Amino acid sequence: MNFIDEIAPSNPLLRYSYEDHFIMLIGYNYYRTNKRIANPKSKMFQQNVFTIRASVETSGNTLYAISSLSDAKRKGGAYKVFCIQYAQYAKADADYTYTHNFTPRTSMAAHIGMGIGVPYGNSSVIPFEKRFYAGGANGVRGWGVRTLGPGSYNSKNSVSDFINQCGDIRLFMSLEFRQKLFWVLEGAFFVDGGNIWTIRNYENQPGGVFKFNKFYKEIAAAYGIGLRADFSFFLLRLDMGVKAYNPAQEQEPWPLIHPRWNRDTTFHFSIGYPF
Repeated sequence: MNFIDEIAPSNPLLRYSYEDHFIMLIGYNYYRTNKRIANPKSKMFQQNVFTIRASVETSGNTLYAISSLSDAKRKGGAYKVFCIQYAQYAKADADYTYTHNFTPRTSMAAHIGMGIGVPYGNSSVIPFEKRFYAGGANGVRGWGVRTLGPGSYNSKNSVSDFINQCGDIRLFMSLEFRQKLFWVLEGAFFVDGGNIWTIRNYENQPGGVFKFNKFYKEIAAAYGIGLRADFSFFLLRLDMGVKAYNPAQEQEPWPLIHPRWNRDTTFHFSIGYPF
């Protein structure tokens, strides 16, 4: 028995993460902001700032067309190039951030992000490194990175289960109040919401598939406080996130009512604002 058959005899997601795969993609990135370069000598400040980021990419279409036209033989149910199966998918991603500065020391920032990836043709699953994940310093901060979702999926072990906690659809929302304190220190209070979902019903991700009639019930929520050190050329950030609503099956849905600090609290240390 080889390594892959031993660790993942019946988990296609885990098998795919260890198998060789070939990605040849084409994509387009869009970025726009009205943020002006700060002038330390100026007493004027910009009251409203917005930023838009968007990207689209596709992979494998040219290779699939060549394989089809050349009447290539499928191996293991898929076309291969250099004896390696190539990925075929389409993916779109977008984020919008709006910040309102009440004063030079006080502001409110809002963020919404969404994305979708669809495997087709030569692939039944999007490559692991191209799938979305939830939780972490820039996600729903009541959860650690890759410990939330997809959907109502209940992770039994975050170490061995991380491969299953990724998805094809994402929706994130955040609201953050920022207040400069003294010296370089800044405080914050935030509320986060969101989750990821799969576009198909995968056996190893029960409860993870996106459904219009229930996805809103699977939007996780968290709140917390943060402390930042703004050195102008870089910003150090420490956030404490607390779970408010947990959509995972067989879990207490509302830890907000009776939070357990060792279970429902997560700390994040990172560089830069979350959005």
